[in-house]
Amino acid sequence: MAKRPKNSINSQIYRYWWLLLLCLSFLLVPALKKIAVATPFPPPAPLANNASFGAGIQRTMGLLATSTPTERHQVRILFYGQSITQQDWWQDVVQDLKKRFPDADLIVENRAIGGFASSILIRPSEHDLYPFYPDLLIFHVYGGEEDYEAIIANVRRRTTSEILLHSDHITWIPTGKNDNENEVKGYEWHNTHSTKWLPELANKYGCEIAEIRAPWRRYLTDNRLQPKQLLSDSIHLNAWGNFLLAALIKPYLRYNPSSPQTAQQNLVKTYTVGTDVKWQDGKLVLEFEGNRIDAIADRSFNGKAISAKIAIDGKKPSEFPELYSITRPSITLGVGWPAIIQVSNQKPLIVEDWKATITEINSDATKFKFDVVGSQTGYDGSGTNDKMFVSKSGRVAIEPRNWWLQNAYEYSKKPTPKGFEISWQVKPMFVDSYIPPQIADSSREYPTTLAQNLSNSKHILEIVPETDGTVPIQAIRVYRPPYIPAP
Repeated sequence: MAKRPKNSINSQIYRYWWLLLLCLSFLLVPALKKIAVATPFPPPAPLANNASFGAGIQRTMGLLATSTPTERHQVRILFYGQSITQQDWWQDVVQDLKKRFPDADLIVENRAIGGFASSILIRPSEHDLYPFYPDLLIFHVYGGEEDYEAIIANVRRRTTSEILLHSDHITWIPTGKNDNENEVKGYEWHNTHSTKWLPELANKYGCEIAEIRAPWRRYLTDNRLQPKQLLSDSIHLNAWGNFLLAALIKPYLRYNPSSPQTAQQNLVKTYTVGTDVKWQDGKLVLEFEGNRIDAIADRSFNGKAISAKIAIDGKKPSEFPELYSITRPSITLGVGWPAIIQVSNQKPLIVEDWKATITEINSDATKFKFDVVGSQTGYDGSGTNDKMFVSKSGRVAIEPRNWWLQNAYEYSKKPTPKGFEISWQVKPMFVDSYIPPQIADSSREYPTTLAQNLSNSKHILEIVPETDGTVPIQAIRVYRPPYIPAP
């Protein structure tokens, strides 16, 4: 038998080694990935007095926990606030919820705006917060307590959202030696705000409160850390700080069926079609009390579905001026801030797209002119940033204080050019005709909002088929916000 050349043997050995390494890689890479994603930070000590954690958000947590592969409940969660809320910790919280409740149909958004303290945030909240109408609002903001409370009161008056507030993290601790007086006052204010004012606010409005200030300080002590070691600057969180904030909030997001029933859990009521409410004389009629009403599609229906006309109190939903929402205007150059932080109206709206175009502007955006055009309304007037603007139709109203181009320039030093466009939309929070949705996944729920932002009072819903046949609606869901007086 002829001898195999030496280089052929070496080549065969190399091939075997290569195959061995390839096989090992399939085994080792998943393990290495697990090691890579494991946190390098020590976990915080278990939170004390945790028996009541989550008691104020049990409707949301119940929807998450009782979701199954064949019955996936839709849950809407909104993170709102300023730059701290924009940081990475919120994504850690969401991933944890997805891992613990894999069958839930989660819809999550973060609409926080960096740098917007409560006195400013209260204005864009008209675009961001109340129209979104979340099941759960996770909220944190700095600034004046009066405006902070006004935002929470608005959530209570205008939605049925459960609310999780969290207190302020620690950025500095007095040493007792040559401390800056202003820093000491700031530290004491945040302590009082977090441990006294916020719990009182949460109690007043039925919110869940995640008190993270005391456990944050304990974490610093336990790990012999200075506050700055968890920060990227004087206030914002680094990776370690993001890990800790998420770790301190997650324990509050739990389902506890033994928790006492709260008033918030009874604000949303579902009426099953066929038992709670029935088709009679060719239509479905429901007397309800609340400001929002949804139709839930019948996922089991296999026949020919037909659409239906919707009436609220004898009128088309489109005839209610309050059922239109204005989206947040587009952002400035250089900063992710809305170019206009609040757009309002003085006359009834219609569904359309809007655009404000800068026609003249100086270098620092302290003086400028603009034109406003609607996709349906057309050219609707011109104005200047130093005067109250009301368009010819009355469908656009902009206060001088709500222009944010100068603020963006002062922060970024990027001038706004002539011709710069700012856009927003008017969207319907209603349907005049219920069109049965296509059921792509029979495990999911398919709600259609028939009307949202009605007066929070008694109404009569009528659903009338447009032709002969079946309107496949499984249930009607009514949302009734609590009646909370203005602060």
